[in-house]
Amino acid sequence: MRPRVVLILAAAVLVLTGVLLIPTASARLTGTSGADASAPATIAPPAPAPLTLAAGPVDVQIDGFLSWALLDRATGNITGSDNVTATNSAESMIKIWFAADVLRLATESGAEPDQVLLDAASAAIRDSDDPATNMLYRLAGGPASLRRMIEMCGLTETRPVIPPDATVVWWSYTEISARDAVRLGECVADGTAAGPRWTQWVLDEMAQVRGTTARQDQLPTRGGGRWGIIDGLPDEIVENGSVGMKNGWTLIHADGLWHLNCLATADEWVLAVLMRYPGGHGLDYGANVCRNVTSQLVVPAPGAALKIPQPLVEG
Repeated sequence: MRPRVVLILAAAVLVLTGVLLIPTASARLTGTSGADASAPATIAPPAPAPLTLAAGPVDVQIDGFLSWALLDRATGNITGSDNVTATNSAESMIKIWFAADVLRLATESGAEPDQVLLDAASAAIRDSDDPATNMLYRLAGGPASLRRMIEMCGLTETRPVIPPDATVVWWSYTEISARDAVRLGECVADGTAAGPRWTQWVLDEMAQVRGTTARQDQLPTRGGGRWGIIDGLPDEIVENGSVGMKNGWTLIHADGLWHLNCLATADEWVLAVLMRYPGGHGLDYGANVCRNVTSQLVVPAPGAALKIPQPLVEG
């Protein structure tokens, strides 16, 4: 009886040892560890595609005139509303041109702009300061500067205007289309307007436009202009730091309408929104139209296909 008992005990030991060894071997083969070697591998969530602006349908209702255009900086293609060539008075939107024009002219003449000129250019862009802009306009040659803007930036619908009861061109009355507005933005962004010496300076100033639509930020000769397109952009685009802007807005007493324009530039695109609407609607009305047009053009960046998520092996 004794040999039989020994044999049975030996068999039992082998069986138990095999039971203990099999999971360990399995774990080594599959690369998992722990008691639950059969648990399914988890899948890493796909990284979200980066966002940008791209051509697409826009449905925004407005009590008045609305035109918009989007320029793809990689291709140069311009898309927009059906009336993309219709014009509006440019107002303060073209202050970026006068700043860029004066700085480029200084470089071409071999002069270094003094601090007074730089302060004026900064005030014209950041704070939409009218006296500073008038100074730049005179230094750039007045209407000659507008003619250079049209020629150098390839504008086709833009024209200087002498307002009623005036004898000279007023820069704010310059008629410009949405298509020409994005061409102007590209002209600044690509270095044509300010030249290689001052382009980044101008773009940095455009990124630092400040002030809201609130009454305390809207003064007789300057106004807060950080609103509109930038409010319709996702945080990831704004936080990139490459978005520059210059809006233009005036309640024209002659027709009782707000003439309001939004312009913004980024590494991949330039967007412009132009409008006129009854004065009783207020400044926020136009700012919200710019925001709504922008938000409807936000899409994942082309070519940013989602990667196939890979299993995460725990252990």
